[in-house]
Amino acid sequence: MQEYLGILLLIVMAGGLGALILTLTSIIGPKRTNPAKELPFETGNLPTPGGTLQRFPVHFYLVAILFVVFDVEIAFLYPWAVIFKKLGVFGLIEMLVFVAILALGLVFVIKRGVLEWK
Repeated sequence: MQEYLGILLLIVMAGGLGALILTLTSIIGPKRTNPAKELPFETGNLPTPGGTLQRFPVHFYLVAILFVVFDVEIAFLYPWAVIFKKLGVFGLIEMLVFVAILALGLVFVIKRGVLEWK
């Protein structure tokens, strides 16, 4: 039971902090509101009516997913580079296979035209 005491303390502290922040917000937060201040802020422009009903191009999601994939690749390459000498030739070949698989994925994505802006 004592090994779980830290986790229990963390849960209690996180819940207490959340309750404290919500309480303080309601106590010292703004009381008088203004209709102009209640409008959503979109880069200094008034929100366009029906803006939430418009379709968002899938192209942006694909580029974001590609960014995450290649960001994770860097997260794997950095620790490998730190212990490169300990891994030897096996580590080099293993990383070359990993990078080759990602390169094939990049070639596929380029051929599909995901990175082309229209």
